[in-house]
Amino acid sequence: MKYDVIIIGAGAAGLFCAITAGKRGRKVLVLEHNAQIGRKILISGGGRCNFTNREVKAENFISRNSHFCKSALARYSSNDFVELIKKHRIEFYEKKLGQLFCVESARQIVEMLLTECRKARVEIRTECSVNSVGKNEAFEVETNQGKFTCQSIVVATGGLSFPKIGATDFGYRIAKQFGLKIVETRASLVALASAKSAQNFKKLAGVSVDANVSCGKHSFRENILFTHRGLSGPAVLQISNYWQTGKIVSIDLSPAADVLTLLQKNRESKQNLDNFLSRILPNRFAEIYTAENLPNKPINQLSNKDIETIAGKLNEWRVEFGDTEGYDKAEVTLGGVSTDELSSQTMAAKKVENLYFIGEVVDVTGWLGGYNFQWAWSSGFAAGQAV
Repeated sequence: MKYDVIIIGAGAAGLFCAITAGKRGRKVLVLEHNAQIGRKILISGGGRCNFTNREVKAENFISRNSHFCKSALARYSSNDFVELIKKHRIEFYEKKLGQLFCVESARQIVEMLLTECRKARVEIRTECSVNSVGKNEAFEVETNQGKFTCQSIVVATGGLSFPKIGATDFGYRIAKQFGLKIVETRASLVALASAKSAQNFKKLAGVSVDANVSCGKHSFRENILFTHRGLSGPAVLQISNYWQTGKIVSIDLSPAADVLTLLQKNRESKQNLDNFLSRILPNRFAEIYTAENLPNKPINQLSNKDIETIAGKLNEWRVEFGDTEGYDKAEVTLGGVSTDELSSQTMAAKKVENLYFIGEVVDVTGWLGGYNFQWAWSSGFAAGQAV
């Protein structure tokens, strides 16, 4: 069975590439090894899919080549995707920081993509596992549903995050087979596990605190969430893109108030420290954190050294993490097919004619907040215009 284009992977990038190519009159086949398409879309954003962000810039992405994503993002922007959402009358809202979500369900995004696929006459085969990909004059794709040939092949297999919903390293294996370099991969947008003080974290599990989290020159202010093993929450997931083993994470637990100044202004207070801190911190956190880490006594009994220690541990709490929570909990995969190997205009491999890589399998990783979906739409569109 001959096709113009075969796309491996029916996720966000693969489906959008198929739609774009199909609209150009190309005969397109999408192969998906799961029984259901768009599984990652369905579970994203708490089931409401944070499908893009109002403000998308190259600075919102991590890659060995920080300029690589610019071309695709410019050619298919977040505004373009919002117009498509509106055309399908999907209601959406802005949660915070430009993050756009469906009002009802992520299923609406999948249904929209399926509708667009039907209009573009795209053929989709589910429960279709690819056994091998070869190339003579054309590409030959061996699957459990037979052999297919095509002029162009697009790898949209995603990364290693969420293996429970079928994530594998197949895309990287295809890249290696054809001699393309891979940038080392690791779990990203993921909770961090503490190397020490695990008991402290366990006692605070479930507590959320507004914080400013920094690692190196990168800093994010959003909530952090204490877990039984360490920290999660939006600010921690964001910083996980930049954290590496051995790096210290600095956390300002009171970004809205300078604790040193606050304590100095209240030197005569007879209020116990934990009660005093509950003015600026969640009660449970103030109580447990103070009991475990700080001298819990009336403010008027604190020495200057006590006050400096308290301020340091609240405005600049330094935490050493041992590891991430791994691919099982990671939203995306950092690293992937090297951008040195690909055209930023078309996503085509420079060494292998008519071979393309798009989406998460490429070494382009977005921040939390809809950026990875926008990369899927943009890179899918770029390849779909070229195949």
